[in-house]
Amino acid sequence: MVTSEKDFYLTIDKPGTAEYKDRGSKFIAYAYPIESVEDFKKHSQKLKKEHAKAEHHCFAYRIGTDGNNFRVNDNGEPSGSAGKPILGQIDSKEVTNVAVIVVRYFGGALLGVPGLINSYKTATMLVLQVTPIIQKQIEITYTIQFDYTRMNEIMMILKQYNCAVISQEMQLFCVIKTGIPKNRTREVLYQLKELQNVDVQKIV
Repeated sequence: MVTSEKDFYLTIDKPGTAEYKDRGSKFIAYAYPIESVEDFKKHSQKLKKEHAKAEHHCFAYRIGTDGNNFRVNDNGEPSGSAGKPILGQIDSKEVTNVAVIVVRYFGGALLGVPGLINSYKTATMLVLQVTPIIQKQIEITYTIQFDYTRMNEIMMILKQYNCAVISQEMQLFCVIKTGIPKNRTREVLYQLKELQNVDVQKIV
């Protein structure tokens, strides 16, 4: 079965770190896999504690597969000299659900805007070189409500099509939140709707 590239996206599945030095200044880049802005904030707060004496904590992140959810921050560096070069490297690798935070310790010599752009770009490039990039399926989220007696059949369908179980409530009437691979949605929905007393709703 031929699938288009749009059925998958590139990301990282574990954190990475790399270091770059220029004229005494030290740039430590941290890459994190994230699913939400909250994920990013947790990593950012942790790093601010670990590197409380650093002059700058600059970052960029991109979340989601539509390309619209991203942010850059220069954190006191000249405008456009840190966050944009970081995001530029994230985008050059075509990865998403990724945050890169670059912590800078000032070394005494001013680097100028071109020097800063190069340093933040290089630190990010290095961390994305050492952090394995993986391909993941784009999933569409649905809730499935069903009678407990249907549990085995539903779990078999989800397993067969490699659907992710995001959450589940198991009582007399059950609710499963699932991520269905985009390229298998039609088959999964068809099979689920063949079952009696099963309600499937797309989460927008």
